[in-house]
Amino acid sequence: MKKAMLITTLLFAALAVPKPVTAAEADADQGTSLSSMSVQQLEEQGDQLRGQRNPAEAIRYYQAALKKDPGSAKLYNKIGLAELRLNHLDAAEANFEKATKLDSKNDHAFNNMGTVAFVRKNYSKAAKYYKKALALDETNAVYHCNLGSAWFSQNKLEHAMDEYARAIEIDPEVFTKITQSGTIARVAGTEDSAKFDFMMAKIFAKQGDVDQTMHWLQKAKEDGYGNMKDVYKDEEFSKMRQDPRLTQIVPPAGY
Repeated sequence: MKKAMLITTLLFAALAVPKPVTAAEADADQGTSLSSMSVQQLEEQGDQLRGQRNPAEAIRYYQAALKKDPGSAKLYNKIGLAELRLNHLDAAEANFEKATKLDSKNDHAFNNMGTVAFVRKNYSKAAKYYKKALALDETNAVYHCNLGSAWFSQNKLEHAMDEYARAIEIDPEVFTKITQSGTIARVAGTEDSAKFDFMMAKIFAKQGDVDQTMHWLQKAKEDGYGNMKDVYKDEEFSKMRQDPRLTQIVPPAGY
């Protein structure tokens, strides 16, 4: 009797196993799910996926939203950012350009076009787009950072320092903030990180921020900057020379 009951139970359990879903059926179900979502829901899901570093899937949601709102410059800009994350530069540029055509005052998209140019090492073109973004919003610290990096990469160091200094004036934490789901592409860095570090130390020294000056000097040293002794002759560091931390980072001549 117990054996019969066991066989019956297993039989029902087997009958309850669902039929395998094919890839085509799964895609169709997901397509139905996307079509039932609002533009806002699709955009928010795309933002979440991009924040989770899943740009390819984010693009699917943004494109589904775009079908319902084809005139959205904001959505084209976000698709461009996801394509940029995938290093699809042509696709990213095309989407940013579409965003600027739909909205000629979309400073985010102009900035992002500049970043595509920067990645391609066309620094003069990048500077042109960053300046367009700044013409629309001069108070955006990231735009100033990006323009500073474009100048820096062309060895126009005075221009670069001016832009970096303005960025810090607007937002003292601009160089430490990182986001994956925003709408502005930030240049990741420069090819000569040691020179950049020393320039940042000089900017903070000029502003009288001792802690940040020492932080960037330490980074410059760690990154192998070859002219660390300049702290004892550059005017910007004159007020820092009484701080014992300076001699620990850069021992003066004779030590």
